[in-house]
This record gives sequence, C-alpha cells and structure tokens, in this order.
Amino acid sequence: MGGISLWQLLIVLLIVVLLFGTKRLKSIGSDLGGAVKGFKKAVTDEEADADFKDSQAKVEEKPAATASTKTESDVKEKQ
Repeated sequence: MGGISLWQLLIVLLIVVLLFGTKRLKSIGSDLGGAVKGFKKAVTDEEADADFKDSQAKVEEKPAATASTKTESDVKEKQ
C-alpha cells in the first residue's frame, strides 16, 4: 500500500484540466478564494463584536456607579 506519487497527481491534474478547462478552473478558484476570504472576515468580525460587547458592558457599569455618586452629592448640596 503506497501513497500517491507525483506522476499520479499530474495525471489527475491533466484530466481535471481537460474536463473543465482553464477558464472554468480559474473562476472556480477565484470563487473558492472569495468564499474563504469572506469566512475569515466573518470570523474576525464576530470576535471583534464579542470583544466590543464585553468592553461596552464594562464601560456601562462604571458610569452607573459614578452617576449615583453624583446624584447623592447633588442631593447633599441642595439640602
């Protein structure tokens, strides 16, 4: 039981080129490349959105604490 040799790969490549043609293979390759690029962008955007939501939650917690402090000081000043 051996692996696939270089000659066998070249024969398969030749058959594929003869069946589909170079123009069709080029368009398939560019479509596949665009799909991979879009997938990577979606994964990166999803991670960035998750990081943004985490940081946004932390930022929203801090002003809530300072707002109550300001409210208390405002009440003290009015008295």
